[in-house]
Order: sequence, then C-alpha cells, then structure tokens
Amino acid sequence: MTEVYGTWSDEAEFAALDAQADGEGAEEEAQLAQPVLAVVGRPNVGKSTLVNRILGRREAVVQDVPGVTRDRVAYDAVWNGRRFTVVDTGGWEPGATGLQGAVAAQAELAMSTSDAVLLVVDASVGATTTDEAAAKVLRRSKRPVLLAANKVDDDRLLADVASLWSLGLGEPFAVSALHGRSSGDLLDAIVEALPEAPRDGERTAGPRRVALVGKPNVGKSSLLNKLTGEERAVVDAVAGTTVDPVDSLVELDGQTWRFVDTAGLRKRVHTASGTEYYASLRTKAAIDAAEVVIVLLDASEPLSEQDLRVLTMVVESGRACVLALNKWDLVDEERRHQLDRELDRGLVRVPWAERVNVSALTGRAVRKLAPALRTALSSWDQRVPTGQLNGWLSELIAATPPPVRSGKQPKVLFATQAAIRPPTLVLFTTGFIEAGYRRFIERKFRERFGFTGSPVRINVRVREKKPKKSR
Repeated sequence: MTEVYGTWSDEAEFAALDAQADGEGAEEEAQLAQPVLAVVGRPNVGKSTLVNRILGRREAVVQDVPGVTRDRVAYDAVWNGRRFTVVDTGGWEPGATGLQGAVAAQAELAMSTSDAVLLVVDASVGATTTDEAAAKVLRRSKRPVLLAANKVDDDRLLADVASLWSLGLGEPFAVSALHGRSSGDLLDAIVEALPEAPRDGERTAGPRRVALVGKPNVGKSSLLNKLTGEERAVVDAVAGTTVDPVDSLVELDGQTWRFVDTAGLRKRVHTASGTEYYASLRTKAAIDAAEVVIVLLDASEPLSEQDLRVLTMVVESGRACVLALNKWDLVDEERRHQLDRELDRGLVRVPWAERVNVSALTGRAVRKLAPALRTALSSWDQRVPTGQLNGWLSELIAATPPPVRSGKQPKVLFATQAAIRPPTLVLFTTGFIEAGYRRFIERKFRERFGFTGSPVRINVRVREKKPKKSR
C-alpha cells in the first residue's frame, strides 16, 4: 500500500489513494491439506533442533535442557517442491505421570494421527529402554517409520549407529541436526515415505485465525482445551507450561476457527532470555499471523502491568481484539464492582474491545466468544464509502473545528479510508492535526459507524508548502 503518512502536493493523490483502497481485496485462499510427519523420541535427543533443520529456519524453541517442548506443535515444511506438515512433540517416556505424563500423551496422539513418524535417538548414547519401548509401539503402527540417529557430529560415531539396527525400524539415518550432516538424505527419505495426500484426504478452506494471548497462568491452554473438548494443550499449575504456539481447529457456534494457544508474556522481549526470549518472539509472530486476538485477563486478580503490556502489543499489531475475563467463577459481588473500576481505568486504550466474562474451568459463557469474534472481524473488514465519510466529516468539523496551531487553523480538504485490516483513515489537510483532535475524530467516527472490536488508525498528510517565487 502507498505510504499514508507525510505530505501531499497534488489533488490527484486523493483519487489515487481512494482508487487503491477500492481495489484492495480481502479474500482468503484455500489450501490443500498436507501429509503429516510426527517427530518423536525421548527427552533431549534433539527433536526440536532437527525440526528446525527440516524447516530450514528457526521455528521450534530450542534450549540445552530436557523438557522445553511440551505440546505438539505443527509447522509447514517444503522439500523438492513437496509440501508437508511437521509436528514437533515433547519427550516421550513410558509410564510418565503428572506434567511429563501429559507431555507423553501429546506425543502418543501425534503418532496416532500422523501419516509418517520420525523416531529420533541419540547416537552418542545408543538405544535406551525408552527408545526400545517407542520402537515396539511404532512397529505395530500401520504407517511408515523412519529412524534418525542424531548427534553424529563426526565420523567416530558412525560405528555406534550400526547398533541401532536392533530397534527393528530399518536403516538408521546418521545425522547431525546441529551441523546439518546428511539432512538432505533424511529429507529425501521423508518425502518418499509420506503419501501424496493425508489419509483423510480432506481439504481445508482457511478458517479465521484466532490467537489466545495473556500473561502466564491466566488460563489460555485451559480455555483451548474447553473449546476443543479434548486435552489439546498441556495444562499445569506451574506458570509457563506452554512454550510453543499450539494451533487447533475448533468448531464454535457452527463455524470452524483456527485457535492458537501462545506462551504467556512475562517480560519485554528484549529483556527476556533463553526459552522465554524465543517463546516471546513466537507469541509476537502468532499475534501478527492472527486476524483476531482474544486477550485473557484474570478477573479474580487486579489488572497488572503484564496485562497492559499484552494489550499494548495487540493494539500495535493492528489486530481485531476481544477481551475475555477468565476465572469468573472465582469473582464475588464485591470483586465485580471493584473490577469495573479497574477496567475503566486500565483499559483506556481499548474501550472499543468487547468484553466476555468466561470460565475456562467450568465452561461458563465460552460459547459467547463466537459472536464477539464475528463482530470484531466484521469491523476489521469494514470500509466506509468515501462520499459518506467526507459528508460526515464535514459536518463534524463545521460543528467542532480543529484547534488553532501557530496562529492558523488547519483545514481537512479530503478524507478516505485507505485500508482495512485494520481500518485506516487518511486525512489530507493544510496543517498538522493535534493528537487530541485525532482521538476526538476517532471517537465520533466509532459513534457514527461502529467498528466494535477493531482498532481504527487515523493518519494525516499535510500539504507541502510551495516555495515562494523570487522577484
């Protein structure tokens, strides 16, 4: 889109920007479903590092401690023109309980729903009892299984790779996820093993993308599990359980949505470190990739700086927004009155966002999210015709002119909605318009045209001063 800030010199720019806005489409392209490869193995064998090597980019969170990956996380990959989905999983251990048991259950579900499985073992350690148990399960499955002997960083370990034939999964591929050794040969084998289309052969038609964001332990994963009706995301009382964004297709109020559960934002990205740093980056990327964001707030606790930081990130991203006040089952009458005052003070940046009181634990009012999401997306896609916009703006400015600046009163000569997603108004003026007056225009614009649940941006282009002709 043409730059909408700065200055203008020719009235022809009015029509050019307006014509460009009329020509912008908002159609979603349907994509063919892709075959799925599940990457499994015991903790800390380098699964996420190998996933990043397969993808050719750093997507999965990696750190040199076991247990960083907990949920099953899907990524799009391509090799030699073949597109497929890679599902990274947490460490699988038989008989695990508690949080590790939930992680193992996610890995088992990934194995059962994939089209092919890649078992990753640590060549420097050899086949362990956990590797043998995993191989026993995979040998009974009715899908192709490949064996990757990871951490073969030099030729001295090649002799140890031969012992992995004992797992009964065929020839082990000696690879180094860290250095990329033999990754091309492994990808060739993966593409050959995957079917041309998934077993279900279904086609997806681009559901609207929804990101669940909020501070740690506010109930994002619990809400996703309640919406899906299954234990889709690992849930634990420990804050920070979710590290990677977890996406799921959810049937809600007769419509399919793609929900993405994200890591809780604890610190600013530039002050975070390690896993938290990469999790923050991926949460930011998930917000940018979404169309509408559900910001979860803990209704049982006072509004915190972390909550306001999350809201600021969402507003700056320009995405449609719905506020979900979670843990409503813990709110008594006294807390409700106190909460109203807190929200009026703290949410001055998003008075336009619709609020829904929910409880991820009991399922209270979670179905009310769908109408709120549709309202926000409708506003995000809304465009006001130029003639109607200028007629309304002329009446508004005649009743309440902009403040005088440097002894001169700026005039608004023309206005157009230059973009949607988010709605962006451009005012062509003879002078600078103060921020307070722009907020006044936005408030009146919302009162007249709605736009509930969507940010509205107002940009000003000031007419260039023509140089004085010398005598």
